[in-house]
Amino acid sequence: MMNKRLLKCATVCLAALIGVAGCSTSKEDTSHSSGKEVLEFYHGNYQSEAEWPPAKAVRDLYDKFAKEHNTDKVEFKPIPVTGSLTDVMNNKVASGEFPDMIDLAGHGVSLAAIEQELVLDLKPYIDENGLKENVGINYTQNNVNGKIYTAHDQLLTLGLWYNADIFSKAGAKTPDQWKTWNDFSEAMALVRKVDGVYAFGAGEPAIRMFNTVLGTTEEGRKLLTGPLTKEGIESKAFAEALKVVMTEVQANGSANAGGDANAYTADFQANKSGVFFNGVWASGSMVENPALQPGIYPGSVAISSPGGGITISSKMSKEKQELALEFLKYMFSDEVQQTIFELGANPASQKIDTAKVAEGSDDATVKLLGKATSLANTADNIVPTVISAWGEDVRGALINALTESASEGVNIDQKVKDTQAILIALIG
Repeated sequence: MMNKRLLKCATVCLAALIGVAGCSTSKEDTSHSSGKEVLEFYHGNYQSEAEWPPAKAVRDLYDKFAKEHNTDKVEFKPIPVTGSLTDVMNNKVASGEFPDMIDLAGHGVSLAAIEQELVLDLKPYIDENGLKENVGINYTQNNVNGKIYTAHDQLLTLGLWYNADIFSKAGAKTPDQWKTWNDFSEAMALVRKVDGVYAFGAGEPAIRMFNTVLGTTEEGRKLLTGPLTKEGIESKAFAEALKVVMTEVQANGSANAGGDANAYTADFQANKSGVFFNGVWASGSMVENPALQPGIYPGSVAISSPGGGITISSKMSKEKQELALEFLKYMFSDEVQQTIFELGANPASQKIDTAKVAEGSDDATVKLLGKATSLANTADNIVPTVISAWGEDVRGALINALTESASEGVNIDQKVKDTQAILIALIG
């Protein structure tokens, strides 16, 4: 079990595990005097132990694999990248190549690399080695026309957090009682009546509401499984999701409609708001206040996406490819997946019962993280993030529209139509 200092830092700073990088790329000498082939593995866990302890813990996992699996023919060489992982990938692809192996830390695989057949299809190996449960939703969300080009060892998982004391004072239904978005709306109206309290911070977090409103219907969930189309934008599920969220954001007030989730952290921790839309990784910053509890969205919906992770070149020798696939198997092993949970992330493997692991801990942060991940992992409907489904441009346009709907004078029906028109123009 990781020590408390490391775990708390991990849960506060999980974004670094999901791909936050610095501003330059490490320069590495990849030659080896012994003449052995070198399997280069690019990753983003470059920080020193003093800067960010989990990065060192993850590098220790890599070093353990290297020690146990280096052969007479191939050396496993992890290479930390302090700059953009996607730049490392794209620079190689521009030359008709692909990194031996790279952890994309949530970023997408280059479409050009896939088109040029530079990336190995992992699905045959996953199937042959019985790893479907280990890779979890990577198996479906990262499936592209029957092929899996990447697998991320952890998930970007978002439920929500609520203040149980405020809800009790307001006499409002708690998230476990929200069957529909009407239940949510009624609860927020009661919360807003508590002196000195607002319901939630919108702005960027409003995209999570839209994401999960879509998740309450079969039509909406289907929209999130493929590219966004004109027909999808004009569909009843899409239009109704916009209207539901815009109406709720407007009722919440323009004073609480700007910025990202971080802008509302302090207020939530200080008991000034009822709900905080953020991920399971927030456990470390919530544990100090026992009133702050995890929940999921109305209709038992949670958001979870792996994004891009371990991605392997298809143009390597048999020996290097075999070692790369063995590393993939290692990172999805029960031992490593439990360690990833202990570092503050939601592990990809469905074989890890995070609630059970947390039960065996005496650390309050571990217990809260276990509760948050278990709620999200067992939701009736788990949907991918908007950005993983439709990309950053669509996500940004939606956030802008939802934020603008907060103003009191905005006609919501017209705003829905205007937003649909903007998105149709955006996707071409």
